[in-house]
Amino acid sequence: MNELDWQQVVTHLYQLGIAFVLALPVAWNREQMARGAGLRTFPLVSIAACGYMLVGMQVYTGSDAEARVMYGVITGMGFIGGGAILKHGANVSGTATAASLWNTGAIGISVAYSRYEIALVLSIINFLILQFSRSFKRDGEEES
Repeated sequence: MNELDWQQVVTHLYQLGIAFVLALPVAWNREQMARGAGLRTFPLVSIAACGYMLVGMQVYTGSDAEARVMYGVITGMGFIGGGAILKHGANVSGTATAASLWNTGAIGISVAYSRYEIALVLSIINFLILQFSRSFKRDGEEES
């Protein structure tokens, strides 16, 4: 059995912590808007995506299998996001939440690859869009 590499444990905790923190602005916005997904869901999605990629990178270092892990995470984010979309007659809601869930998965993957600049930009842009785009929506259009 392999010995526990404490340096690696600390590094992974650091990365998972970054994934968690970068998901919080999006989670806070969705929580404030009283959406179904919020302060619990978005950080969990981000750290899970990061965790899957960290494992994939460790086990399949640089191989096609590592890329397939990423594709699986991306597909899974689409599936989870699809569950957030609701149709009520002619109205559709939850699309912004679904897209934000998918984006949060990308934040986690970016952090796993130590591409913190990408993760940070994804987090900031997602938050800004959710926070400030409501004023640009037409009257009568429902916020998703």
